[in-house]
Amino acid sequence: MRLLRELGIIGLSVSLGLGVGAIITAATGHSVPAVFRELALGAFSDVYRFANTLMRATPILFTSLSFLIAFRAGLFNIGAEGQLFIGGFFAAWAGFTFSLPPVLHLVVCLLFGAAVGGLWGFIPGWLRARRGANEFVTTMMLSYVAILLTQWFVSPGGPFHGGRMAARTVRIESTAELPRLLAGTQLSWGLLIAFIVALLVWYFLFRTPRGYELRAVGQRETAAEYGGVNVARTQILAMVLAGVLAGLGGAAEILGIHRGFTVGFSPGYGWDGIAGGLIARAHPIGAVFAALLMGALRAGGAGVDRAGVAPRDLVEVLQGLVILFVVAPELFRLVGRWRLRRRAHGRAQS
Repeated sequence: MRLLRELGIIGLSVSLGLGVGAIITAATGHSVPAVFRELALGAFSDVYRFANTLMRATPILFTSLSFLIAFRAGLFNIGAEGQLFIGGFFAAWAGFTFSLPPVLHLVVCLLFGAAVGGLWGFIPGWLRARRGANEFVTTMMLSYVAILLTQWFVSPGGPFHGGRMAARTVRIESTAELPRLLAGTQLSWGLLIAFIVALLVWYFLFRTPRGYELRAVGQRETAAEYGGVNVARTQILAMVLAGVLAGLGGAAEILGIHRGFTVGFSPGYGWDGIAGGLIARAHPIGAVFAALLMGALRAGGAGVDRAGVAPRDLVEVLQGLVILFVVAPELFRLVGRWRLRRRAHGRAQS
């Protein structure tokens, strides 16, 4: 019953977002039927465009899982974009540095991306647990550090510049490449890895003692501590896992799509993951459908732009409206829970 209610809310929110978008489209003098037709065709008209939708949804699923696993512990990981970048770079580094057999090389590259992403998540997790630093601020700061650091690595004159005008590394070894799922498209096996990881995150959160402790800390830190949960350790674990998931997403994107680290390979997948995690109501299975929605909006928006029926700015407004309306109910719930926690904390101190 609760699932049906949530699906109904999401469906209504998408409809409202598209409705407001239609009003804005008409008010700016563009054809509403043409824009919405190209939006749908760009995402679902044939197998190749649907593959493009799934390709765009893959990194968003990883970053949505990254956000929600920290969110379940009561933490805000808004640094998934940086963790995506740093994981993608070191996966590429392992891809062009080592010479290993095919399957082993691929696994090593994925592990490198996940491990460095986990390290990038450990830093704000440790600062929050041991020093009380706000993870909202530290993850954002580290995100910019990761993006700018990797940009310097591959820019002309940087230590890992590929020797061309483009700011990218050399191509990774063929033994490190993630195979394509469908010939003629860029959809890779990263999609299947993302699905498997979503199931593993669900199992961890709802079927293991550590997952229970993580959720308990997110519900009420003091109650979890009274129950014997090591809150600091659990917070660090949550942020490390968040970094691992985002880093793995960056590795899958680089190894499966770009075959070498490229500046700007992410158009904002880490930020999309925040919206995806909220749309999914912080549930790993819901994140799969949230990522599909976000991927469809990105792919459909590109279709509108290609068809020339509306400018790119209007397409981005439509995407933002849908995301805003879908996320809004969960944001209101978050504000309500935050107020209740503040009141309870105030009563406890008095």
